[in-house]
Amino acid sequence: QVQLVESGGGAVQAGGSLRLSCAASTNIFSLNSMAWYRQAPGKQRTWVARIISDGGSTTYADSVKGRFTISRDTAKNTVYLQMNSLRPEDTAVYFCQARNKYGGNTWGQGTQVTVSS
Repeated sequence: QVQLVESGGGAVQAGGSLRLSCAASTNIFSLNSMAWYRQAPGKQRTWVARIISDGGSTTYADSVKGRFTISRDTAKNTVYLQMNSLRPEDTAVYFCQARNKYGGNTWGQGTQVTVSS
């Protein structure tokens, strides 16, 4: 089973930027897709962005469209989430997800992002 290691979280002021990384233990082309989700305190985990392994197409939640960018480095088997113009409501634990070609999901351990006003 693929293992995911996230990094890059932290605390920033509103308007600032952070880049999250998710390193996979397998060739990401063997996966269907990789994605980022987030979970704020007391709320459900919600989808943020996804990148499809075959072709690299990307999709975003409306709440982050135009501010966040998901990308990948296939040589490093790593997916990134560049977060710009951060807002206090972006505060959450961010999770990386790998989806295999059979629809099974694997999750990373999560990384905390805190945005202060």
